[in-house]
Formats: sequence, structure tokens, C-alpha cells
Amino acid sequence: MDIKLDDLTGTEITSLIEEHVHNMGIHYPDDINYGFNIEDLKKPEITFWSAWEQNELVGCGALIELDSQHGELKSMKTVPSHLRKGVAKQILEHIIEEAKKRGYTRLSLGTGAMEAFEAARKLYKNYGFEYCKPFSDYEEDPYSVFMTKEL
Repeated sequence: MDIKLDDLTGTEITSLIEEHVHNMGIHYPDDINYGFNIEDLKKPEITFWSAWEQNELVGCGALIELDSQHGELKSMKTVPSHLRKGVAKQILEHIIEEAKKRGYTRLSLGTGAMEAFEAARKLYKNYGFEYCKPFSDYEEDPYSVFMTKEL
């Protein structure tokens, strides 16, 4: 798998992010949806990667610099036809390593509290993330859980 920086201009990645935002809208009410669209992901404090096998997009993920010691994992998504093939695991490992290279001491994330997000929560727990209170500008809500990992 080739994980590379992505400028978010390709049709494949645009479609995947649009699908991700749409799916988030299914699970979250409009006033709580934390999904990032393409323009949100182009902010300078965000680094975005796409994952490819040969010439096929298989997933993506992003890292937001909250401050010089703290990063946020964002927009993890696997192409549906590649679920349960280790795509998310490899993207997560890549982002954790990048966070360490940047000198972050903490990496946090928010994900859904619903059953649809159970596999994601399990993956994060397997990598040492623990449940925590909301961080940054997030607030408690019944649809979300927050996790963090000391690096």
C-alpha cells in the first residue's frame, strides 16, 4: 500500500470525502456533525493522506495540528470494497508515526458512539487510545465519543 500526501483535487478522493460526509450526516444530526468536507480539509493546519494499491484509492486519513504537542486524527475512511483488509490499520500507523516525528506528545480523536462505529472504536483501542472528555472545541453529545493516546 502506498500512503501519500494528497492535495484533495482528484476525483477519486473527492468522491470518497463526499461519501464520508454523507455517511456522517446519516448518523449525526446537522448541529453535531463533525465531518470535514474537502474545503475544511484544505486548511493549512491539516495534513491529508490518501492510500493506494496500484492505481486504486483504498482509504484516507488526516492529521490536524491542535498545538505544538497535540494532534487530532481526522477523516479516517476506507473505501467500502476494501473494508477489513487492514487499510485503516496502515493509515492509522502512518499517522501515529507522523505525529511522533512532529514531536506531539498526544494524539486525540472523536468518533461515533453508535454501533456503526464499533469497528473504528475497537481499532483505536487496540492502538492504545483511551476514552476521554471532549478536547479542543468539542462538546459532550450522545452521538460522539472521544479518545486520546499519549505518544
